[in-house]
This record gives sequence, C-alpha cells and structure tokens, in this order.
Amino acid sequence: MAAVLTDETKHKTTAADEEADDANEELIDDQNGDHLTDAKKKRNRKKKKKATKAAEEVLSESMTGLAVNGGAKDVANGAANEDTEPMGGDNDEAADDASTQQKSKKKKKSKAKASSATGQSTDAGAGGSSGKQQTNPPTIPIADLFPDTNFPVGQEMAHPIPVDSRTAQNRMTSAEKRALDSASVEIYKELRLAAEAHRQTRKYMQTVIKPGLTMIEIWYTMRRSLKTETLEETARKLIGENGLSAGLAFPTGCSLNHCAAHYTPNAGDPTVLQYDDVCKIDFGTHINGRIIDCAFTVAFDHKYDKLLEAVRDATNTGIREAGIDVRLCDVGEAIQEVMESYEVEIDGKVYPVKSIRNLNGHSIGPYRIHAGKTVPIVKGGEQTKMEEGEFYAIETFGSTGKGYVHDDMETSHYMKNFDVGHVPLRLAKSKQLLNVINQSFSTLAFCRRWLDRLGQTRYLMALKDLCEKGIVAPYPPLCDQKGCFTAQFEHTILLRPTVKEVVSRGDDY
Repeated sequence: MAAVLTDETKHKTTAADEEADDANEELIDDQNGDHLTDAKKKRNRKKKKKATKAAEEVLSESMTGLAVNGGAKDVANGAANEDTEPMGGDNDEAADDASTQQKSKKKKKSKAKASSATGQSTDAGAGGSSGKQQTNPPTIPIADLFPDTNFPVGQEMAHPIPVDSRTAQNRMTSAEKRALDSASVEIYKELRLAAEAHRQTRKYMQTVIKPGLTMIEIWYTMRRSLKTETLEETARKLIGENGLSAGLAFPTGCSLNHCAAHYTPNAGDPTVLQYDDVCKIDFGTHINGRIIDCAFTVAFDHKYDKLLEAVRDATNTGIREAGIDVRLCDVGEAIQEVMESYEVEIDGKVYPVKSIRNLNGHSIGPYRIHAGKTVPIVKGGEQTKMEEGEFYAIETFGSTGKGYVHDDMETSHYMKNFDVGHVPLRLAKSKQLLNVINQSFSTLAFCRRWLDRLGQTRYLMALKDLCEKGIVAPYPPLCDQKGCFTAQFEHTILLRPTVKEVVSRGDDY
C-alpha cells in the first residue's frame, strides 16, 4: 500500500534536495582542485549535517517504501557522497596515527633493549651484548659477555651545585665537558668491567651465604659437597684474573658483629657464621689498577633491619651530597645527620645508631685504595673539595655501641706502602717475600691466605720484618665495644666532567 506525501513533507524534501545539491557541487569543485578555505570547509560540514538531518526527518515522517522515498534517498546518498572526502581524510589520519604509534612502540622497545644492555645493573644470570648467558654459579668472564666492551653504565646523577660556586652548572650540556668525558672513556670501561664482575659475584653470593658455614668455606675454600663456588673464586673467574692487570683489589672483609672492618679468616680459623650474626662483606675488583671498592651487610635476623636501613640511607645520602667542588666536611655532616636519626630495638632494648667517627670513605687512585683524601661520616673534618675526574669510595659505618673502633684480634690484612722507596734488607727470606709481593700484589692489599695460595711457607718472620721496616703496613681488625653490632654499606663513585656515576650501583643496593 502506497502512502501519499503531504505538502509539508514535499517542502522539506525539496529543501533537503537543494542543500544536498549545493553540497555536492561544492564537493565536486573541491575534487576538481579548487582548494577551499577552512571557513568554507566548516560551512560545508554544517550544510552536510543539515542535509542529513532533513533526510532523517523525511524518512521518519514518510510511511512509504523505497519508490516513494526516492527524493529522500537521493538526499541521504548526497550526504553520504559528501562524507566520502572527509572520511577518507580521517582514515588517512588514523592510519598516520597508527603508523606513528607503531614507530613509537618500536623506539620504546629499542630503548628498552639499550637500557638492558647499558643499565645500572645486570643480573647474574643475564646475558651480555654477546648473547651469551651467564652460568649458575657464574663462571663466564665479564669480558666474554660483553665483547664490544660496552659494559653496563652505573647510576648517573647530576653534580650538586655548591652554594659558593657556579662551576657545576650546565655540566651535562657543556660541549667542553662532554669532550673531556669522551677522552676518558677507556678508563670508564675498565672501571665498569670491574663493577659488573662485583655485581654478579655479590648477587650470586647472596644466594649462597647461610648460617652454619665456616667463614673460610664461604670466602675461600668451599666444600665440594656443597656444589657451590666461594666468593673469591667466583670474582677471580668473572674479572678474568691476570696478574696485576686484572684481579681482586683487596682481601674479602667479612667482619662480624662488633668488628666493623678488616677481618678475613686466616688459615685454620674455625669461625662459623651464625644466624644471629651481622656480617659486613667488603671486597674489591680491579682492571689495570682501576678499583671497585664496594660493601654490603648481611643479617639473617630481622631485628637488625633498622640498623641496616640506617647505614644504607646514610651511604645514599653521602652519594647524593658528593660531587665536584663539594667540601668533604659537608658530606660528612649530611651523613651523620641521617645516620643518627635512626634507632634500633634489639631484644627489647632500644639503641641509637651512631656513626663510627674514626672510620671514613676515601679517594681511590690507580693501584691505590686510599689515595689521600678522606670522606668523613661525622660533622667536621677537612674542608678540602672534591675535584673533577676523581674516584671515591663512599662508605658509612653505623654502630649500636660507642661509635669508635680500635685495633683488635689477629691481623690478616697487609699492604705495601705506596710511597716507600728502596729499603735495604738483610734477611734473604724478607727479600724473597718482598719480591713475591711486588709481582703478585704491588701496592694492592693482600692477606696471609693469599700468600698461602701462592705457595709461600714460614713467612711470618719475614712479613714482620717488612712491617717493622715500613715497607709493608699491617691493617688489624677494627672493633667497637664487645656486644654491640655494626653495619656497613659502600659504593664507588666516579666524578665525571658531566655527571656523577655510581659505578658499583646494582639492583640489590
């Protein structure tokens, strides 16, 4: 059954037809190359909307079929035709957006890959730029994992700007500073290689160290039945030990409880690591004398958590405050303020955490662990400034005791004095031992276990003779009062011309 259009409906249809025709004519002009202004384009869009609306009204009011609605159908088709160009443009824009998003995702993926290759730390099981995967226990030298020598970069931080100086400004954007930075890239690579060996060693050892093992088993000669590696043997493999060119920078310190530093077991030491112990693990690696000095504290009982937190926070504060032209005394003051803001409850008694005032951080030089400058961890001290290109070990010690250490227990650490000249020796054994020290350690620290490892026997008298003549210096364990607990955290930082790099930073601390 056919319906009849009313006069009003016809009028609306005619108006819609005219508007659609106008829109179509303008669309044809545009397609023929007549470029419309933005204003015209807006008007066209308005006309298109009106035409579409009119068509919808006609269709809603009419009750006829397709034959009767031919005019309205033309109007709708005209509007649809007019939509063709803008819709095509929108699709092109959408395609462009999708392409841009794809490119952005690819860039993000490439950045993620780059950061994993040159990030702050690398997992002990992760592969390097060679695509090789580290074994467990770690045995593949770091140099083999990164044959392109692009070793992971440590945490980079801006240098602080001292109140009385403006020389630290714009270092990251200065062309001169960037050129100076590039000139030392080979030195940085040596330091980063040593740092990666340290990171992977300590991450593995954190899974191995457990109560019930003797200190010698953990650090030096692990029982074969445990099917694990010792800290020192792991570090030797990863650093690619090669005489004085690569190896361990000093003996592994594993000081317990009230002993804060410089303890490592001599041969025959029966000490066993206990669940209730607080153990400071301090070891170093080096490439061509470029030393990484880095330490952390292990405690199995959570009652010591606040003590460890205090010292870790103090070390991070020292790292943050350090920088080119910063006074050493200012770093120490900031460290003490943070350290002594903590207190720890142990077995129902509350102890304030104290900075150990006669222990400090230090500058590092080639084959020289203490290069002359000290970084205090209490208020006061030297007003000497840190300088561009220097290396520093920022280390802090916290104690629940007096906050002051003294020499105690049997000596295990020794080091040849850096500035010693020729000293005549009468004992043949002293001459022979000095020759071994020069060839194997030079001015790097060593311990009695390492002399045993080299096959030296009956050397104690000769070693004592070298110490008495000032050629070699002994470094006995440093202890606070018995019954207290001490903790240590340490990182090596590099004051590059552009930024401050915390070379030994890892995802563990």
